[in-house]
Amino acid sequence: MNKPLLSKAAIWNMSVGFLGIQAGFALQNANASRILQTLGADTHQLGWFWLVAPITGMLVQPLIGHYSDRTWTKMGRRKPFFLAGAIMASIGLMLMPNAGLFTAFLPALWVGAGMLMIMDASFNIAMEPFRALVADKLSTDQRTAGFAIQTVLIGLGAVAGSWLPTILVNWFGISGTASNGSVPDNVIYAFLIGAVLLLVAILWTIFSTSEYSPEEMAKFDHDGLHEVEDTGKNVFNSILDDLKNMPDTMKQLGLVQFCSWFALFGMWVYSTPAIAEHIYGLEANNTVSPLYQVAGNKVGYIFGIYNLVSAIYAFCLPWIAARLGRKYTHALSLIAGGIGLISVYFISNPDYLIYPMIGVGMAWGSILAMPYAMLAGSLPAKKMGIYMGIFNFFITIPQITNGLIGGPMLQNVYSNHSIYAIVVAGGLMIIGAIAALFVADKDDPVFRKI
Repeated sequence: MNKPLLSKAAIWNMSVGFLGIQAGFALQNANASRILQTLGADTHQLGWFWLVAPITGMLVQPLIGHYSDRTWTKMGRRKPFFLAGAIMASIGLMLMPNAGLFTAFLPALWVGAGMLMIMDASFNIAMEPFRALVADKLSTDQRTAGFAIQTVLIGLGAVAGSWLPTILVNWFGISGTASNGSVPDNVIYAFLIGAVLLLVAILWTIFSTSEYSPEEMAKFDHDGLHEVEDTGKNVFNSILDDLKNMPDTMKQLGLVQFCSWFALFGMWVYSTPAIAEHIYGLEANNTVSPLYQVAGNKVGYIFGIYNLVSAIYAFCLPWIAARLGRKYTHALSLIAGGIGLISVYFISNPDYLIYPMIGVGMAWGSILAMPYAMLAGSLPAKKMGIYMGIFNFFITIPQITNGLIGGPMLQNVYSNHSIYAIVVAGGLMIIGAIAALFVADKDDPVFRKI
């Protein structure tokens, strides 16, 4: 039995929560490096602090996927995890820019890293079940559109999160600079607003979206939903078995994801120091100059641009994928992102930084949609959550790798010039595009018609 086609309103409602998650995530991506540097971190140490995020995600997402596959409550299967993650993430967002308040008990840098860990764990608790919910609710023919709509809302949420600090300065006159060792007021207030937005958006999805019951899910099964599960296995053995038996499509997507997320991590971590030095002319690790905060605000602004582009581009993805196929659409998008990142090296006027973000936005929009659309059709229905969680390994491992080697490479290969980390990121996106061409997307509607 096939799943019924859902209305556009239903598809939008199930993904509204992602708008809030991504608003918080964007605040973290655009501002965590400058918060950590303000609290005392050197540029070459940033990657190590950012390791907290992918390591937490690698541990949390498979566990959440495993348990959400087996959780059936009056609230639903995935929704209890949305709510728990939203509450925790909101607390983390409120505390992160205020880490300096806790210096009487612990070093401020430790507190900042701890808040980063709380936020990322919480985002992952809420995020993984959202991916699984789209796959649970939508038929194959609607999945590309479903993940594209999710990408639109992710983009809009990220625009809000990225631009909030700049909006508070330009529209409301809130200070965007602070004394050495302090986080500016605009960043503090932006994180507070982001916490409220995240919670409200998650509650929207919880109250507007229903989930299929176990009996209904059994009727939709085409891939062994009725197989008897070995209940004697503990959660870790079960995850290891699923890891060994992952579909070929998932393995092939692993290389694509590695290149994409290694590049994204480098962009998020090093954009502020790279732009401060390469475009604004500051020396490496000069966080005292007011120009450093100007560069930080500029990064938030251009990150908002690429997220806005991704939201607009997401509307085009189903149309492009229906003509080219999903893997060719993804390859084209990654090439655009790679060219965009490499072009930053050739820019000297900060006003021109919006143009590379067009390509980055195309890549980001596709990264958030196409791999999941390709993956979902290869997965058994009863293991959608766990495999979506395991798929997160292909997101976290490249970030951990970059975090471990990025600092030493910055010192020993790039001579402390962060701009080269951005150029390398662009090259890896292009390699990821080539790898995407070799993915066996057997469930793609374009190739099923041939």
